[in-house]
Amino acid sequence: MTLPAKAFQRWLQGIAPDASTADVCRVSGIKRTTLAQQLVRGKVSVSTVVSIARAYNINPLTALSCFEEYRELAGPLQPPTRCELISQISTQDLMRALLARPAMCPGETSPARPPALTPAPHATSVKNWVDAIDDGEVRHRVSASTGVAPQNYSAQLTANRLSAELALATSRAAGVGLANGLVASGLVTEEEAGWPADARQSALDGLSDGDLTALAGDRLQAMGKVLRRQEQDQAQTEKIWENLG
Repeated sequence: MTLPAKAFQRWLQGIAPDASTADVCRVSGIKRTTLAQQLVRGKVSVSTVVSIARAYNINPLTALSCFEEYRELAGPLQPPTRCELISQISTQDLMRALLARPAMCPGETSPARPPALTPAPHATSVKNWVDAIDDGEVRHRVSASTGVAPQNYSAQLTANRLSAELALATSRAAGVGLANGLVASGLVTEEEAGWPADARQSALDGLSDGDLTALAGDRLQAMGKVLRRQEQDQAQTEKIWENLG
């Protein structure tokens, strides 16, 4: 989703009244040509606002709430559910946590604690998040409210990306915190969304050995399907090239 250039310029004037476009680009790391093109088109990307907000020490959610399309982000935000927190833990981190459990280390009185969790998002964070909050009808409700075809929505999930517009629509459809999908898609960080620093670790520690094992198994099975599909596509491509001589 993009934001109107006029609204963006009003917002920018409010946070940096004396800064030139060159100044803004320099401190935010945005290319001048990129910002200039967006302004000429009259549409500024959400990621541009996020980058500039961070450069001026403004919480990105606070910055986005200044725009009509994201006004809802100004209010108190629901904390992530346990399922959402677990969805934002990578498969690698799940495996490390599983192998460090006492049940997996017979004979060891004090198994080594796994390293700190890697920050969200991860390779399948978007799809995992949607799966975690889906009651079976979320995808249909999102499609109906946004007009985005189900296959296009699914394509974004498969590619592990989700536009800010669809992330908010998904949160609304599932009745969860509006900022949580923005974390899963990587637009904002856990800290910026108000997640407690140890929230994901606490959720992970709360899983029983059986639940953790089952979850890790499901993740590995899903990863195996993706890898097999990629191998088949690669083999098919190589066969085509061989036939072409």
